[in-house]
Amino acid sequence: MHEDPPASRPESRIRGVTGIVLAGGKSRRYGRNKALEPIQGVPIIERTVRTLKCVFHHVLISTNNPADFDFLHLPHVEDRVPGWGPLGGLQAALLAMPDEAGFFVACDMPLLNPDLIRHMARLGADADAVVPRIGGYLEPLHALYRRTCLNAVKRAIDRGDHGIRSFFPDIRIHFMEEDAIRTLNPALDAFVNVNRPGELRRLLSGRESKGR
Repeated sequence: MHEDPPASRPESRIRGVTGIVLAGGKSRRYGRNKALEPIQGVPIIERTVRTLKCVFHHVLISTNNPADFDFLHLPHVEDRVPGWGPLGGLQAALLAMPDEAGFFVACDMPLLNPDLIRHMARLGADADAVVPRIGGYLEPLHALYRRTCLNAVKRAIDRGDHGIRSFFPDIRIHFMEEDAIRTLNPALDAFVNVNRPGELRRLLSGRESKGR
């Protein structure tokens, strides 16, 4: 069973990378703000923030609804180009983050693995991004992006591309392959996300059964 991350000493955290939570979605499929849904009494986004704080000195939230997350007492950044989804959030955070790189995660991923995040944050010194690839599919919302991606992101927005992968052909990417990921996260549950209430119920049920 995935456990909450242990507290981390400041000297053990990675420098030069900001932890960034993308929380700008409208949760249409969920019906309400899924980032605030509790797991064992703790909102999903708070679990996410706790994990990122174990790994990084700086953590911020990319959101167009900052009042929803005041209880986290974290800096936030709003989209410069509203309506562009995760790509707009990525651009805003790349511009606002205090470090040269940001590790970006979606707000609905409650089982993040700090060891995997730490490993990815140390990869790709010669790349603009570090992106997981599992079964041939990319996980662009559990990835590291450097500020060097900004021009490519802006070009994608300028030409009207909304997709979070739309700028990938214009940057250098270090792909972390499934075999390497499984050495740190065998079940790949770090990539589980919650889009509907039924998915959260199944996740909670699975955690309870494993805890027996």
